[in-house]
Amino acid sequence: MKMRSAAAVKPKYRRWAGTALAAAATGALTLLAVSGGASASDTAGARAAAPATDETPGPVVENFNYPNAAKVLAEKNIVLKRGDGHITLADCVSGTGQLEIYPRSKDKVCFQVTGNSGWLTMEIPSVYGVKNSDTATQLDMTTGTETKSFDVAKNAWAPVGESADPQGRDYMLVEIKTSK
Repeated sequence: MKMRSAAAVKPKYRRWAGTALAAAATGALTLLAVSGGASASDTAGARAAAPATDETPGPVVENFNYPNAAKVLAEKNIVLKRGDGHITLADCVSGTGQLEIYPRSKDKVCFQVTGNSGWLTMEIPSVYGVKNSDTATQLDMTTGTETKSFDVAKNAWAPVGESADPQGRDYMLVEIKTSK
């Protein structure tokens, strides 16, 4: 059996050691980039701080309540209740194809309409007119105990509420429905 000398083994070892060191450095840099710089002790501490439960979280249920409705009521005195997210209150901007509602008690109120259909429930008193966007729109309004619907064609102005009522009664807008 022939024995190799230490000098004969050394060059092969150095090549392997250099390759292993380069691979380890590349792996460490990749781990650092993926973890965002958190050390192993940081991530272990975060895992330990998270509460452990045997229950799985319940399903997320959409309730369709209008977001920030209390803030809108406080700032603009408009009650926004529920909707599907396709009709949203917007700052009025000319030429943008917004749905414009005209109440007697304040300046016009504008809504941005997206999607193929949408709905929004609200309370806006004393509405007398509407300028529609590129959707067919139905406005449901109430006066006293009576409910009345007004259909508004695409891209049209229309009298609604007291302007369309022979008795000139005050109407509150309670729901908007749109479809393309």
